[in-house]
Amino acid sequence: MRLRQQFKLCSERPDRLDVRCGGLPSETNSCRWLSVPRGEDTSMDMERRRKFVLAPILIAVVVVLFQYCGSERFVNPETGRAARVAMTPDQEAQLGLQSYQQVLAQEDVLASGPEVELVTRVAKRLAAATGDSGRNFDWRVSVVRSPQVNAFCLPGGKIVVYTGIIPVAQTEAGLATVMGHEMAHATSRHGAQRLFQSQIANTLMSGAQMSVSLGDMPVDQQRAILGAIGAGAKFGVILPFSREHETEADEVGLLFMARAGYDPREAVGFWQRMAEASQGQQPPEFASTHPAHATRIEHLKELMPRAMEEYQRPGASPAR
Repeated sequence: MRLRQQFKLCSERPDRLDVRCGGLPSETNSCRWLSVPRGEDTSMDMERRRKFVLAPILIAVVVVLFQYCGSERFVNPETGRAARVAMTPDQEAQLGLQSYQQVLAQEDVLASGPEVELVTRVAKRLAAATGDSGRNFDWRVSVVRSPQVNAFCLPGGKIVVYTGIIPVAQTEAGLATVMGHEMAHATSRHGAQRLFQSQIANTLMSGAQMSVSLGDMPVDQQRAILGAIGAGAKFGVILPFSREHETEADEVGLLFMARAGYDPREAVGFWQRMAEASQGQQPPEFASTHPAHATRIEHLKELMPRAMEEYQRPGASPAR
């Protein structure tokens, strides 16, 4: 009878959770001593929850280690810069060819004319100047009739030049500047590097999302935390890496054009004209995939002594 009374006393406390009453001494306080506040976790429960929340992050780290071990180390022969890539050169070339064929099917590609002759001439000289970097590339070039001020080179050596960039280039050396820059992206394997970085970032972000969702916090707070993590990854990792690729392409492209016989000093004038063509619409450097025009031009001037050595090397054939 006394035990039932004890059990009743404990159960009537709305803020307490009974643990065990049977077989205890008859004092009422014995039940209260064993009871746990409702809504509060024991230290063991909290430790289990903490491990449960951290598990997705630990799994993501393990996956990243496997991704790293499965990647390839690439050293740029022109700059000595080492990086990890997520594809083999053959895989890059295959993807580049597929994208190139899609461009040819969708765009107004010129078959002949002065623009085609100009672009083809520059492409041949630059391809020969890539040396070991582009030795295994299947270089092809196409000219697209479009007002876009654009040019790009796909992995494996597939070059596309839009006619809209020719007036901005003004000279053959100006055209060699932008084409050499784009070809340098391909020989530096920047596409494969970005794929590797994207894989790592996506894996870690997925782990963080699952970990936050398992935590005991409001949805708005979860969104705020994930937003902060995403912004940190974008502005602290992804965009800086992209600007680093652009800077490396400037350096390598400058060497390519110099070896091809184009005066590398013309590169400064080209990027000044590109800055004027953008009409101040370029976003702030920290929020952009490309360095600011002023930063780029200053860096080119710093690289100019080495480029001029290549340009003035005995036996070179200037394209004048």
